[in-house]
Amino acid sequence: MAISPVLKKRLLLVAGLVVIVLLGTFAWQKWGQSGPGEGFISGNGRIEATEIDVAAKMPGRVQDILVREGDFVSAGQTLARMQVDVLQAQRAEAVAGEQQARHQVAAGEAQVALRQSDVAAAQAQVTQHESELANAQRRLARSQTLAKEGASSEQELDDDRARVSGMQATVAAAKARLASANAAVEATKAQLVGLRSSVEAARATIARVDADIADSDLKSPRDGRVQYRVSQPGEVLGAGGKVLNLLDLSDVYMTFFLPETVAGKVAMGSEVHIVLDAIPQWVIPAKVSFVASAAQFTPKTVETASERQKLMFRVRAQIPPALLRKHLEQVKTGVPGVAWVKLDPDKDWPPQLAVKLPE
Repeated sequence: MAISPVLKKRLLLVAGLVVIVLLGTFAWQKWGQSGPGEGFISGNGRIEATEIDVAAKMPGRVQDILVREGDFVSAGQTLARMQVDVLQAQRAEAVAGEQQARHQVAAGEAQVALRQSDVAAAQAQVTQHESELANAQRRLARSQTLAKEGASSEQELDDDRARVSGMQATVAAAKARLASANAAVEATKAQLVGLRSSVEAARATIARVDADIADSDLKSPRDGRVQYRVSQPGEVLGAGGKVLNLLDLSDVYMTFFLPETVAGKVAMGSEVHIVLDAIPQWVIPAKVSFVASAAQFTPKTVETASERQKLMFRVRAQIPPALLRKHLEQVKTGVPGVAWVKLDPDKDWPPQLAVKLPE
């Protein structure tokens, strides 16, 4: 039975494609195991980034969320707001408390001034009575002299003595009133210190409430991209309740695993070139930023079944932040790929692994 030219061409095309696929598979398997020559080693991994949870500091209701999933945000940008009605009421209460404490301080200061005037009056009385006592003592001295000479009666002498005794008692009483007035001043000053402390406490309460109000505006701690909206407006959250999940696009890396036979050769800062499955035409530069100090069995999602039987070391390849900022729109996490590590710094990268980036 003769085969038509059209069917013959189709069969040849299919056979050619099968051969190409088989050759490509064989070449990839051979290259994936041995790499582009000695001095290079590869490991499978996925692109990852540091995740940041934007959460409520205090329990409350979510008032508004200002960003959507996938939005790029900058450090300090307000992403969401919590309701602050209760905090505003607390602040008003604290302000009223401060004003009341200020009035009490003013009253305390007036009391101190009043007590100090009492001290001045008591001191004046002491001075006056001491002067009167001095006069009485001088009069008594003259009476005693006149009495000895017979020029004065005993009655006058007794009256002068009684007058001196009375003035001494008066001076003692005036000094007691002065001491009491001084004690009252000190007591009022001590109360004034407490009242002033109340003002400072009220100010501290206002500052704390202001800080809580400021924290109710949930701001981005750094530049990044919104990955998830964990909560929605109107939801009531507890302290620490998550509202958004961000990706820090300045800290993007690939985690992969290398066998223990070569992990010891990997130095910090070693060159790494990453080829992602989704964009194999591009080769992304990176550097080794972490090598685990202990070996582990690799996860099933990362390595093949045969490689999982071995102990492997976890390695992290950090992509330069400047490169990430230049291509923020293209940065995506979770993308699988292959990380090629140059173990020998004197080796040159082969053409197929030379850095290739989009313009």
